[in-house]
Amino acid sequence: MTVKEYNRSVEEYSDSVYRFIRANLKDEDRSNDIVQDSYEKLWRNVTDIEYPVVKSWLFSTAYHAMIDVIRKDRRATSLDESFDNDFLTETQYSDLNEILHIALDRLPEHQKSLVLLRDYEGYSYREIGEITGMNEAQVKINIYRGRMALKSFIGRIEIVI
Repeated sequence: MTVKEYNRSVEEYSDSVYRFIRANLKDEDRSNDIVQDSYEKLWRNVTDIEYPVVKSWLFSTAYHAMIDVIRKDRRATSLDESFDNDFLTETQYSDLNEILHIALDRLPEHQKSLVLLRDYEGYSYREIGEITGMNEAQVKINIYRGRMALKSFIGRIEIVI
């Protein structure tokens, strides 16, 4: 990859990588750090990576860095959470965007990441598998389970509207 292609990758992909990480972490500073670290790693490997795979490489690198941050946080603070009925709600509310974000935050991190990659960023199951290191069947199962949890949380559409 050339320097010009590297610069083009920053212009084309940095916003979408940031949005993906920010949606998962909900921490602007950490998200910026992860994106910056990903581009730094790209720069160190600029001669080894071809431009057509840059987007996938960046998402994969950022995803793995994000998982490391999440694991580190979990080790630092142990939380006892039960997810028995956390996905059910009967309150009436009309801000669908806010409800979706609340529902996404209640998903386990791996399901949340997969749903965002598929439904928000538009990656195929195969591409998500390459990014996360899962096989295509695992990706499909986890996305399905995440979507079912979202559906269960949101409940009937009449409640939302």
